[in-house]
Amino acid sequence: MQGDLKFASFKQDMNLTMEALCRELFLQNRESVRIIKEEIAVKNLVKILNAALTLCNRKGFASMSLRDLSKESGLSMGALYTYFASKDDLLRLLQSQGRTVVLRAIETQIGGAEHPRIKLRKAIQAHLYVSEIMQPWFYLSYMETKNFPREEHKKAIEAELFTEKLLIDIIRAGQEKGVFKPINSELLGAVIKAMLQDWYLKRWKYSQRRVSVDKYSAFVLDFIESYLVSEP
Repeated sequence: MQGDLKFASFKQDMNLTMEALCRELFLQNRESVRIIKEEIAVKNLVKILNAALTLCNRKGFASMSLRDLSKESGLSMGALYTYFASKDDLLRLLQSQGRTVVLRAIETQIGGAEHPRIKLRKAIQAHLYVSEIMQPWFYLSYMETKNFPREEHKKAIEAELFTEKLLIDIIRAGQEKGVFKPINSELLGAVIKAMLQDWYLKRWKYSQRRVSVDKYSAFVLDFIESYLVSEP
């Protein structure tokens, strides 16, 4: 469809490099990060977050220790404590930043779309593309939710339900306008969410089949619309 997103342009426009994410993280947490020089703080945050995501995806959040993180990041234990007070505090920073970026990416793309069909397509594409860029983040949040402290566990579940509800609301708005068929919007929203999750949870499967994120996006959109969109 004309106006659809493409991964290359989305990646360039959103600027979701680890450095950009860590710079934003530093600026939002200046009071708790005990480093004055921004460039040094950002450089070390990149090391810390890359190491944390690597370790969490390799051995799990519960099994990762700060000593493991020190070794993986190349920073001393003392240096780590200048950025966060505990492992749970690090998790809070990771998860908070991840949720903020995902919400912003989706809202940025659907903000100017009024037609429900275009809005739904952009929401699906934005979710897939941001998960492609931030796959370790998404994998951690999904696979390790059960091991998170109570408050972060609750927030992870709420974030998943929020994006699912966003899809459901778009579908319902389209049904009210006669654009979409009068089907069970809640079930369809849950199914779409599951298809989006499959991309970042089972990347190996699609990699073996040489399926790019653009190709997967096109398939998901065609599949959903063949079931959902009313005939002219």
